[in-house]
Amino acid sequence: MKRFLLLFCVIAMLAGCNHPARYYVQPMVGTDEHGHTFPGAILPFGAVQVSPDTRLEGWDGCSGYHYSDDTIFGFSHTHLSGTGCSDYGDILLMPFSQDPMKEGKLDRNDYKSHFKHRHEVAQAGYYRVILDSPKIQVELTAAPYCGYHRYQYADFEDNGFIIDLRHRDVLVDGGISEL
Repeated sequence: MKRFLLLFCVIAMLAGCNHPARYYVQPMVGTDEHGHTFPGAILPFGAVQVSPDTRLEGWDGCSGYHYSDDTIFGFSHTHLSGTGCSDYGDILLMPFSQDPMKEGKLDRNDYKSHFKHRHEVAQAGYYRVILDSPKIQVELTAAPYCGYHRYQYADFEDNGFIIDLRHRDVLVDGGISEL
C-alpha cells in the first residue's frame, strides 16, 4: 500500500510539471468599498509600492486610493493594503504643465488632477493613467528598491513635477539636496 501511495504521489508531481502554473492578478480588487487596497506597481518583498493617491483622509482612504474617486493628488512611493488605518503615502510626485504656485504658496488643490477609470490600467508591477487636466500620461513600475515614473506631456511648455515630502503623515524631518 505504501508503494502504491508513493507511486501515486510521484505520478501526480510529474503530471503537474507538464502544465505551467498560470497566475492572474487583478490589482483593482479591493480598491472599492472597505477593501483598503491600492492598484499601483509593486514587487514581492519590494521596498516601494508606487501608486496613485486619490484620497488623503478618512477610513476608506487609508491605502491612499479609493475606486470611487475621480481625482489624483499625486503618486507616492509607500502604501499598505488592508490596514484599516492610514499609514505611509510618503514621497509624493505629481507632474504639471503649468506652474501651480499661486502667490508663492503651493496647495495640493492647485496641482491635483481629474482622471477617468477608462484611462486607467493596472497590471502586476505596472500602473498607467491619463490625467485629464493637464493632459499627461503617467506610467509607474517598481524595481526591488525604487519606483520608476514616466510622464508623457501633451505640450512642451512649463512642464515639471512636484515633490511633496509633507504629503500625508507628519513630517518630523526632511529635505532635498542637490548631489
